Amino acid sequence: MPYSVLIVEDDPMVAMINEQYVRKNKQFTVLGACRNGQEALDFLEDNTADLIILDVYMPIMDGVETLKQLRQRKCSSEVIMVTAANDAATLEDTMHLGVLDYLIKPFAYERFQVALEKFQAKRTALSSASVLDQSSVDSIMARAGGQGQSGQHGGGAGRSGTESGKDYPKGIQEKTLMHILEYLEVQKGWLNGDVIAENVGLSAVTVRHYMNYIVNTGKASESINYETGGRPCVLYRHNG
Repeated sequence: MPYSVLIVEDDPMVAMINEQYVRKNKQFTVLGACRNGQEALDFLEDNTADLIILDVYMPIMDGVETLKQLRQRKCSSEVIMVTAANDAATLEDTMHLGVLDYLIKPFAYERFQVALEKFQAKRTALSSASVLDQSSVDSIMARAGGQGQSGQHGGGAGRSGTESGKDYPKGIQEKTLMHILEYLEVQKGWLNGDVIAENVGLSAVTVRHYMNYIVNTGKASESINYETGGRPCVLYRHNG
């Protein structure tokens, strides 16, 4: 059965785009759409959503206050924040309240799908872990976006073993990372993820995961191309 998604967004155009993006993924279905936080809380009194796509700036009740109310009510829904807010304070507030992901407007379809995939991976990991041990906890935390490090060393759980001894987040392997970086270093200009995936012999989803890490480390830049004639796409360029 598809995961149910509630969209909470006061801008009708953005809400429609979010709904279209959700519907493109067959693993998800749109449960409903609300125009502000209070409307969403009222809706959730009688309905259960697996995932909430939540805007920050809304009338009546904003996204941060809505998120606080959801946590106080012990709502089990995962939350992805979608907002034009790019200040560190808002990001920190929502991170403390346990958001799954945080998307800055305008965002690309591909980045939205990465957020959905992160939710799906976390749910799959939780449902498959019948008995929790350190390894399974590390795996769940990694799929939720954390590094899942247990503090062990010498090849213990929570650390990606590498020849250099450097720690990487779960899901990042040094050989694959170096392979992608070596390809990027000899390229000129901006490249989309599909081109990178085709040339390095990896799936588009894997490349997106690695490129997010590479961008976060400052070794590459990210941009969005809106002039594709279709949906926007993410472009990458090596910072050499």
